Amino acid sequence: MKNTIIKFACFASVAVALSGMPAIGQTDVSTNMPAARTPAPVKRSVIHGKVVALDTTAMTFTVGSTTIAITSKTKISQAGKPAIFADLTVGETVASAYKMDDAGKLIAISLRIGGKEKKDASVPGQ
Repeated sequence: MKNTIIKFACFASVAVALSGMPAIGQTDVSTNMPAARTPAPVKRSVIHGKVVALDTTAMTFTVGSTTIAITSKTKISQAGKPAIFADLTVGETVASAYKMDDAGKLIAISLRIGGKEKKDASVPGQ
């Protein structure tokens, strides 16, 4: 009888030990997984100035020494209305918000051609 009790106790101990094993193994698996990456925030910059160069083939414009590319997603405006890249000329004052893509190229998010419009003080209600 003693022998049977000892065998049963050993069997129960092994069963308890094995039943806890998957939980320990599962914990180890989760700690070995790489941490989830959050995308880096997009750094946006703004530039104001006169256009010193245009490249209609590459769809780029240069303000000072900064060259910025235009894409189909770039919002271009002139005098508060939609415009196109062809409306841009050398010597024109512009303001552009841009970001850097993965390749290090500066991409325009928005481009405003011309200076800010001033409201006419002689017309009431403006």
